[in-house]
Amino acid sequence: LRCHLPRMAAWVWLYQQGGWSYYKGKEKEQNASEFFFFSTKREHAGRYRCQYRVSWSVGASEKSVPVELVLTDHSYSPPSISLHPDQRVGPGTNVTIRCWNKNSGAAFLLHKDGSSDPIQRQDSSGGGTATFTLFGVTPADSGTYRCSFRPWRYAFVSSPLGDSVMLEVTPTPALTGAEEQSRANMVMAVVRGIVAALVFGLGVFFVIDARSLWIRRDDSCGEQVEMSAIPY
Repeated sequence: LRCHLPRMAAWVWLYQQGGWSYYKGKEKEQNASEFFFFSTKREHAGRYRCQYRVSWSVGASEKSVPVELVLTDHSYSPPSISLHPDQRVGPGTNVTIRCWNKNSGAAFLLHKDGSSDPIQRQDSSGGGTATFTLFGVTPADSGTYRCSFRPWRYAFVSSPLGDSVMLEVTPTPALTGAEEQSRANMVMAVVRGIVAALVFGLGVFFVIDARSLWIRRDDSCGEQVEMSAIPY
């Protein structure tokens, strides 16, 4: 583990959270210090921080942000993985990745090739299964995904990575000139059809309305003729 110091220092400490601490003094001040585990064991896995002190200072620096040393234990079988709804989807789709193994009581982690840290973590409810959801995927989510799990007893011990699934987010293809012209012609045909139907409907309405007016007028004239023929 390498501690990068913001200034030259002669004393450097490496702390394991809840465990060992390591000290290294330098005859000559340097801006980096390395600590080695030549035979890594399960007890070496954990979360580490660095701290340093310059030669003229009484106090030490603040501790660094932590890094995790995770030990891969091949005695654990890697988890299985599946992807839904499909390997190839369009942008905006919600994609579900499911991981499972035969060992219950574990924390599952979702990894994406090219990323040093897991992208999601989920504690199993005891059934040995975890479900990860990628909401509204974009082309940047395309890639290869794998799962690992960590037993409850050992927070920094991991199974090997399991089988992979490939996700491909394909953007909507741009239309060619011929396709655009064909779509435009189709839209124009639909519009013309709607206009023609509207004109026909209005024509039928006016014809029916005119006939009804003529019929009412004829009825009115007939009544007037009959009334004029009545003798006094």
